[in-house]
Amino acid sequence: MTLEKLKEYLDNHGVKYVVISHSLGYTSHEIAHSAHVPTDQLAKTVIVKVDGRLCMAVVPASHKVDLHLMREVTGAHRVELASEDEFSIAFHGCELGAMPPFGNIYGMDVFVSGLLVEQDQIAFNACSHRELIKMSYRDYARLVQPKVIELAEP
Repeated sequence: MTLEKLKEYLDNHGVKYVVISHSLGYTSHEIAHSAHVPTDQLAKTVIVKVDGRLCMAVVPASHKVDLHLMREVTGAHRVELASEDEFSIAFHGCELGAMPPFGNIYGMDVFVSGLLVEQDQIAFNACSHRELIKMSYRDYARLVQPKVIELAEP
């Protein structure tokens, strides 16, 4: 997926959004600072394997995924970070590490931190390390229908 395809998807679903261009950034803290987005509103997408299946864990940039907690909450036997080799092919057109949190498009379950549900707006990487999309959390939840669980630690 590319930024243009992502925008087309959002347009086709009647979503209002803003594209934010920023200087090159690879860490969520760099991106939040550069784009002037609070780290609590910047949604970070982490690819995990839950009992061997690729899934997305989406947490605020100010937090990290707690794999142990995620395993407990999901009832899975095993939850681990996926390697880039395991997931890179699934995100054709996206820069590695800049995947938008739309697992529904990629056939992946999405687990989102309850901390993001509290936000009116969220922002996330838009397939590159130079663009973000900012939109309402409500529209995001409507499109993706993520499973809201506690999975983050500061």
